[in-house]
Amino acid sequence: MPNVKIDNLNHTHAQIEGGGEVIILDTGSTVGPEAEAMLQALHSRSIGGLESHLKILSEKGPDNFMKNFYVGYGHKSIGDCGTTSIFIEGVSMLVAKAIQDWALYSGQESSTRYIDFQTQPFKNPLDTKEGEEILESYRKFYIETLEPTKKYLKSQFPINEGEKETIYDKAISARAFDILRGFLPTGSTTNLAWHTNLRQAADKIALLRHHPLIEVRNTGKAIEQALLSAFPNSFGHKQYEETENYNKSWMMEDYYYHNKNCPDFKVVRNSVDTSLLPKKVLESRPPKTELPRHLAEAGTLQFEFLLDFGSFRDLQRHRAVTQRMPLLTTEIGFEKWYLRELPEELRANAETFLKEQEKKINNLKISKEEKQYYIAMGYNTSNRLTGSIPSLVYLAELRATRFVHPTLRAKAKMIADTLSELFGKFGLVMHLDKEIDRFDIKRGEHDIVLK
Repeated sequence: MPNVKIDNLNHTHAQIEGGGEVIILDTGSTVGPEAEAMLQALHSRSIGGLESHLKILSEKGPDNFMKNFYVGYGHKSIGDCGTTSIFIEGVSMLVAKAIQDWALYSGQESSTRYIDFQTQPFKNPLDTKEGEEILESYRKFYIETLEPTKKYLKSQFPINEGEKETIYDKAISARAFDILRGFLPTGSTTNLAWHTNLRQAADKIALLRHHPLIEVRNTGKAIEQALLSAFPNSFGHKQYEETENYNKSWMMEDYYYHNKNCPDFKVVRNSVDTSLLPKKVLESRPPKTELPRHLAEAGTLQFEFLLDFGSFRDLQRHRAVTQRMPLLTTEIGFEKWYLRELPEELRANAETFLKEQEKKINNLKISKEEKQYYIAMGYNTSNRLTGSIPSLVYLAELRATRFVHPTLRAKAKMIADTLSELFGKFGLVMHLDKEIDRFDIKRGEHDIVLK
């Protein structure tokens, strides 16, 4: 495998208007995504077996088949049978969140802990000096505060006997970034990968092209352009004016959720029918084991709570629950945890810095959606989250651990406590980290290193 020949692979590239790039990965496979989809579709209409279908593929190829039966006749399930990997580079975190706002999203985003924000580009959609000054002020604050914060953390969490210094230093750096990420703008650029089937790609693009942010619309356009080039017979679906107008209307008017009076944490709806919860199944579940998904039939809980944008990015990864995309503003305020964790001598300066930034942001003559680029990730958003008991138990147990960012960990613990209070008497057992708030240098091992 180390000798894989990659020189002859023909990756498909499309530039994003305004900056960034979309790349469709060519795996070099003889049977590509369109051919694979064709083979599976033939399987549904003939019991001749794979060998006979391969013969048809060899003689006729997948082009006309996909063009006629998938795109032409609208047999969407055929598009489920072919997959591709899309790499999207040099886009803002807002674009990453828009693409990942999809229940069936599979993929990865660059971890902000491993991005060098001393040089990382920021998106400035205004393309003005005022916008650049706001963004570069964040960078200056980050650079000037990074080393003093690391030094302060080492005094707060000294290395213990027997701990490796290299791992300890990584853990300190991770903790420092957990604090200082709150002072970085959501206009920071990132990379992400999206592994999807052909149908889901087309369905998602149909929404991206009507997103309130032009960068997202441009990215959707570039993804579609790249997919059309890579798989010309599986894209180019007919667009219907009424459907396009409908999607444009709700995307522009109702896509973002924003509640200025959002509570810190509250259960706003409980539709769970406890008679559908089998006590034996709930109480016998061992640690690191998920509840059966059919328990979702019992109903859902809906929560509203405040959470900073930085931690929302992690919470959004839980796609078994339904979450609204929150609008980031400065109205709800900055999460105090980020200020409390700074060295004491820097806190007053940080508060002054944020107030000055707020004034500059409020003076920008752009929409509230575009202002998000210039707002730091430490500002709170209003969150509305709905989930079944299996999805909420999984979320709470995974996120209420010492290895999760403290602001998200706190909300996950509240969800866990709520579940215990409401359903513990029906047998629900929560398996939680018993040392949830302990600083653990194992965080320094959470890395992917080529050897």
